Amino acid sequence: MAAAKRLTRVTEDVGALLLPDEPERPRKAEIVRLPAPKMDSGRTLMQALMLRHSSREFSSKKLPLQVLSNLLWAAFGVNRAKTRGRTAPSAHDWEEIDVYVATAEGLYVYDAHQCLLKRLQTKDLRAHTGLQSYVADAPVNLVYVADLSRMGEATVEEKAYYSGPDAGFIAQNVYLFCAAEGLATVVRGMVDRVTLAKLMKLTPSQRVVLAQSVGYPAGNRRATN
Repeated sequence: MAAAKRLTRVTEDVGALLLPDEPERPRKAEIVRLPAPKMDSGRTLMQALMLRHSSREFSSKKLPLQVLSNLLWAAFGVNRAKTRGRTAPSAHDWEEIDVYVATAEGLYVYDAHQCLLKRLQTKDLRAHTGLQSYVADAPVNLVYVADLSRMGEATVEEKAYYSGPDAGFIAQNVYLFCAAEGLATVVRGMVDRVTLAKLMKLTPSQRVVLAQSVGYPAGNRRATN
């Protein structure tokens, strides 16, 4: 009897080894709750406009969570709770642009209505968010992704026409915030969109529109456009 039990156990163990691996179950996105954005910091709008410029050299210093929260709120946060209005306009109120955040800790998507980040991956995708070498050094790379499925019955041409300016409004908000807070930033169109979309695991209805690097300025800051 004991020998039979041992044989049964061995058979079960071998059978388990021969079974195909179970498909990996999708994990729930990790939630990073952001502190409420602070509205009483930074320079005036006119000062920020005076200081707005592009920088392509970044310090490796990470942005504190409070600064990141303020940045994302300025980019495309909710500034009217009753109507759920946002800090940047969107055509037909589609809100088709999602703000993805690539850092050394992984890839996140910003949920403006709940003031949080959802971590989608733990891979560092910063180097893939643009064709320039400095994108790998910037502590934060924002990727503006249009979800064309939210744009109703708009034609293909209209979707391309509207999603570009809508992403541009967000990028300019980031420029002004960075100017007001002494941060460095540059918006970028040079992106391998096909490869990045695969790495980000975007759906067929999603399109990478623009990317934008943000961080503290390097010691020798180079201002351009």
